[in-house]
Amino acid sequence: MASRYKKTGSSKPIFWGCLALVLFLSACGQQTPPDTRAADESTIRDLDAQWSKAAGANDVDGTVSYYSDDASVLPPNAPIATTKEAIRAAWASILVPGASVSWQPSKVEVARSSDLAYAMGSYESSSKDSRGKLVEDKGKYVEVWKKQADGKWKTVADIFNSDLPTAPAEKKTHAKPRRRPARRTRRARRA
Repeated sequence: MASRYKKTGSSKPIFWGCLALVLFLSACGQQTPPDTRAADESTIRDLDAQWSKAAGANDVDGTVSYYSDDASVLPPNAPIATTKEAIRAAWASILVPGASVSWQPSKVEVARSSDLAYAMGSYESSSKDSRGKLVEDKGKYVEVWKKQADGKWKTVADIFNSDLPTAPAEKKTHAKPRRRPARRTRRARRA
């Protein structure tokens, strides 16, 4: 019985040694990726400035190039645009000759994983209405940026809306005033 005790007792140090080695090797294999949030934030700010410059030059194709292939744009007073063609059409209606558009981010946040980020800020735009009168607008926006497989940042979601109050609805005027039908009296109904 003594020989059996010695055999079992000698395997404990081997077990603990192997466990310590496995834990050490697994800890060595788990490296935390470097924190690139500051560099990614700077990149997104630069891209957003270039994007605003393209829009300011009324470059529709250049403006649309900042969106990913699966992007969604939520323009004010219009349906959501989920295809490149719909996004291009939305921007083409904004970037008309004589229009001016610019924006500036006030905040850019990058996820710790460095694969998603958002930017938010304010925009200014001006264009002429159908009568040639200058119409100015100021508002805010939020963009969601995603790092693509090639390492480049693209916008996957974009929403913007005005700070200005909505214009009151125009009163409809009729060419001829409507006349109320004559009320029938009780006698007229009985007859």
